[in-house]
Formats: sequence, C-alpha cells, structure tokens
Amino acid sequence: MKASSIAQHETSFRQSGIDSSGTKFVLTNETVNISDNAGGTITLVDCHKEVIDDSYYFAEEHPKERIVLHYTAGFLKGDIAQLSRQSVEVSVPFVISRSGHIYNLWKSKYWSYHLGPDAVGGNTFGSQRSIPIELSNIGFLRKKAGGLLHTIYSKDDVYCTEAETSQYQKLPEAYRNELYYAKYTSAQYNSLIRLLRYLTARFNIPRTFLPPSKRYKVFGTSAEAQNFKGICSHVNFRPSGKWDIGPAFDWERVAKGLKMGL
Repeated sequence: MKASSIAQHETSFRQSGIDSSGTKFVLTNETVNISDNAGGTITLVDCHKEVIDDSYYFAEEHPKERIVLHYTAGFLKGDIAQLSRQSVEVSVPFVISRSGHIYNLWKSKYWSYHLGPDAVGGNTFGSQRSIPIELSNIGFLRKKAGGLLHTIYSKDDVYCTEAETSQYQKLPEAYRNELYYAKYTSAQYNSLIRLLRYLTARFNIPRTFLPPSKRYKVFGTSAEAQNFKGICSHVNFRPSGKWDIGPAFDWERVAKGLKMGL
C-alpha cells in the first residue's frame, strides 16, 4: 500500500469497524483521566468483536513492571485482524494508528503473548509482566530500481518514492541489515506519550529508558531482562528476526514528552 493511501484505509476502519478478514468490531470512545502531576485525559477507542471473543488474551492479572513498544509491520485493518485471531493468544491491548487513534483491544491489566518463544527472560514471564503497545507501521523498506521503496511483502508493494523523504527515514548505517524505515506520524508520537503517561501512572511503572548504548541491543541475560523496570522495545528481547523498535524512532521526543507528567 502506498503511504498516501493509509489515511483513507484507516478512515474506512473507523467508519465500518471491519478488519481485513471481514470481522466486524464495535468501536466506542472512552475518555479516562491521566493520574500524574500534569493531569488531563486520554481518549481510548474500545475495540471488541461484535460477536464476543476473548480467546486471544488471558483474563489473568499479574504485576506490570515494564512497557514494551512494537510496530505492527502492517496496516491498521490487517493489524487488528492479526492481533485478534481466535484462540491465538498473541495480542496486545493497544494499537496506535497513524491517525493517532488508540485502539484498546482488551484491558491492560490482563496479558497475552507478545515477545516470542525465544525471548530473553522467557516469553511467558516477560509477557505476563509487561504491557505491549503496537504502533501501526509497515517497518523497514527496501529500495528497488527507479528510486522506489517497497515493503518486505512484495517488490510490487511500493510504499513511496525515494524523493518522498517525509514518509521514510534512512539511517546513517543499517540496523539489523536494514537501512530504510517507514516514519511514524506526529499524531502517533503524541498519542503514545499520553498513553505512556496514563499507563506508567496507573501501574506505577518507572518512566525510565535503557541508555542509548543498550537501547537497540538484546538484554545480556535473562536476569537483566526480568529485572528491567521501565520502557523498552521488542528488539531488547529478540536477538534476530525483529526490528521493532530500533533507531528509526524519536526516543528523545517520547522521553521529553513524559517529563511533563513527572
């Protein structure tokens, strides 16, 4: 899908509630208070299947010690479909669309698998004690002849041209062998900051990040992964096969935004 078509794609989901598999969702706005010093509110879009199905997460409560950021490697309708597959307990409570809407699939006090079977620190332990957030983003892009950037799914799936620098970021050096990444939107950053403020306050999670020297690396030991408290990303748990969220992301903008609530 072209980057220029994403807004229409997302609007279609907001209006119809139908994901890429044809499943109908009921979408309802809910405004809740942010209980930090800055205060204010955040609007979440409750997003549940019209035919009730809670088989893609576990309605079990565990202490929450960290927040793990992901990107979906897809587009919104497919993101929702992939994260709500019946009896496949791989999901997240929050998906932030490129428009900045925060889709809330299930209560954040519950859990589902989201790290992967080879995750450092253990997939079950890590998934139970963390809150995952997915940013709707296609991920890394590859360049082909004609100055075109395409998705990993097909060389014919052109995302943008090399001249459309507002749509992608070229890293100074490749991260995990990939050089080009789709950019996040300003609306996504703003919504993510508010969501992080809300969740860290609600679950008493420290507003701390890994230092830049470790931010894009895997936790060195299981103990390091299990003991970390704060905000990190999927790549910190997976030595290969994952690129979310690496250096093609404005971590400093997020950190600065969080300070206003301290």
